[in-house]
Amino acid sequence: MARGPDGKGGGAGFSLADQLFNADSAGALAQEFSVLPGFEAGRFLDQVLPRFQGLGVHARLEVLADGLEAQLPKDFNAMAEALDATLPEPLDRARKDDDFGRFIHAVHGVLAARHGIDHPERALDLLHAATQRFSMEYAIRPFLNRWPDLVLARMQGWARDPHYHVRRLVSEGTRPKLPWGIGITLDPRAPLPLLDVLHADDTRFVTRSVANHLNDLSKTHPDAVLGRLTAWHESGAQTPRERDWITRHALRTAVKRGEPGALGLLGYRPDLPVTARLDIQPELRIGEVLTIAASLESPEAGPVLVDYRLRFARPTGSAEKVFKLKAAELAPGKPLTLTKRHRLKGDATTFRLHPGPHAVILQVNGRDVAEAGFTLRN
Repeated sequence: MARGPDGKGGGAGFSLADQLFNADSAGALAQEFSVLPGFEAGRFLDQVLPRFQGLGVHARLEVLADGLEAQLPKDFNAMAEALDATLPEPLDRARKDDDFGRFIHAVHGVLAARHGIDHPERALDLLHAATQRFSMEYAIRPFLNRWPDLVLARMQGWARDPHYHVRRLVSEGTRPKLPWGIGITLDPRAPLPLLDVLHADDTRFVTRSVANHLNDLSKTHPDAVLGRLTAWHESGAQTPRERDWITRHALRTAVKRGEPGALGLLGYRPDLPVTARLDIQPELRIGEVLTIAASLESPEAGPVLVDYRLRFARPTGSAEKVFKLKAAELAPGKPLTLTKRHRLKGDATTFRLHPGPHAVILQVNGRDVAEAGFTLRN
């Protein structure tokens, strides 16, 4: 289940905030800070635990930061030394993925952003150390806004850092549309030279971030993304498998929009002559299953990427959403038959259905080839 910064969601009546920041995790943080002379773990817990109730993830992080701040030096350089001293051993840098770290260490980034913005060199040192325990992509963005040249210069070295969490921070921290992160005023094309270094990284944790970064960028600068991917293809720095993987993931939004350049780079001809027949039920009720049956033919052979769009009736007009159907090969004289069952959920939390005229549009290699309407009733 996807969750936003409020930390809501989760099973058995527990929110993500409850799972990540509770008495046990606060106690673990207090134990780590007990290495500092004079730090009172009991005082810290008494201050933070009563404030957790009803708060989401980011709000609880702020509470933890408040509790630590009360017992840390006021001078930022001294505070940073204390924060460095409390960090546990770095995450295993031999890992390739699935080693995200512990959320409680995000508090180091919160304090760096609160108190270190006027001390960027020392704050960046702290973030470099902290990101080896937990990602600092949110904490570094205020520094990108205030000190863009300094941060980008530092990132030139970080892009080659021995620890893959540091290398990932270069891409993730500069993403144009980082989910739940503050906006950055940086020219979104400025980090591209850094991605040139990272795109062939041997760690999926890093290259997944690069793909997500390019996918963000494709929404505003599609030509820049296509140019970079083309250059990477020509450089031969990646294995064919990794090259194809990062290209697919970087262009996933562009493909949904049917952009010819993106489809062409993935090997799909937007001009492939395809005819299609589309059959659906003419009337359904909210909560029932829509069965989509499609038959495709072409006089020419070629790969096809088949998607379908649902056009929903809305109180103020209509809206569309793209869904994947099939990647396949078409051969002359051999129809391709596809079926899909799509439940029209009435209780979806992200997209509410309304009665009225709806439609299914079949999209092949980014081009609409068939459409059929249906009526949705309560």
